[in-house]
Amino acid sequence: MTPFARVLPECWGHRGASSAYPENTLASFEAAIRDGAEGIESDVHVSADGVVVMFHDPALERTTGSKGLIRERNWYGQDGIEHLRTIKEPRQAIPTFAETIALLMKPENQHVNFNVDVKPQNDPDRLFQLVHTIIAQQPDWETKLAPRILLGLWHPRFVAYAKARLPYCRRSHIGVSTSLARKYFWDDVEVFSMAFAALAGGDGWRFRDQCKAAGKKIMVWTVNEPEHMMECVRWGADVVLTDTTKIWLDLRGALLVDYDAILSRYGRWFLWTTWKFYLPYIIMAHRVTKFHLESVAGPLDRYALPESTTVETVAA
Repeated sequence: MTPFARVLPECWGHRGASSAYPENTLASFEAAIRDGAEGIESDVHVSADGVVVMFHDPALERTTGSKGLIRERNWYGQDGIEHLRTIKEPRQAIPTFAETIALLMKPENQHVNFNVDVKPQNDPDRLFQLVHTIIAQQPDWETKLAPRILLGLWHPRFVAYAKARLPYCRRSHIGVSTSLARKYFWDDVEVFSMAFAALAGGDGWRFRDQCKAAGKKIMVWTVNEPEHMMECVRWGADVVLTDTTKIWLDLRGALLVDYDAILSRYGRWFLWTTWKFYLPYIIMAHRVTKFHLESVAGPLDRYALPESTTVETVAA
């Protein structure tokens, strides 16, 4: 097999090119696209007045210095979120989902995929109907936009709403626990977007093999170290989610020129010298994640399903 015949992981910008620009901003998304990323990833919350906002945290403090939960703040108005700017330079406005879609619908960007990280603090019914309205306003959205959107779901409660409100979007599970991924998402998603640590141990190895056997795609996050990027290559991952898009794209280009020589420069000792790749950490991560998901979105095994009458209206 020649080096050019190898299929190497795609590059998707985690919150854009967020090592260089403020995370989850149009500047960060545009930088990742300029670098050559095949996709961008971002997070969504909904403001009190019904605007879908690209933002990671449920609260505004960490990246803007402002106070309050997004769901309790209006987008519009004198004190609206629309006026906030990031703390990190160059200071940027917070984009909306509609603005991000407009960026992706520019002719020069219509090759770029969009991974929407659906935070479990959201009301899935409200969020997905708002998202559908924005998507459906785009010309030729069924062919030019919908196939590029990947919904990332943390809590199984969101699966039925995604199927009902956004049936044309591909679905992934985002998580840190392979056991939760198997139990709650295996039959309902095409893609598993997993934390690097979750795939580095023995069960991670088994999970990767099971995904490949079942035709499931594997995305790995957040991969910023070159050694970890090369491990994703060894795993046969489909997508590397990274803050450092240029680093991965440069390494990938070098691999295409001389695969064996470049890969041999990066050892694997870190897999045995990093405590988070061992079973006690994996078990702890599973328990913490399960507790967090249930505390913000309800029990993993008991939740309400969308009403069929609304499903028919949206599907039409």
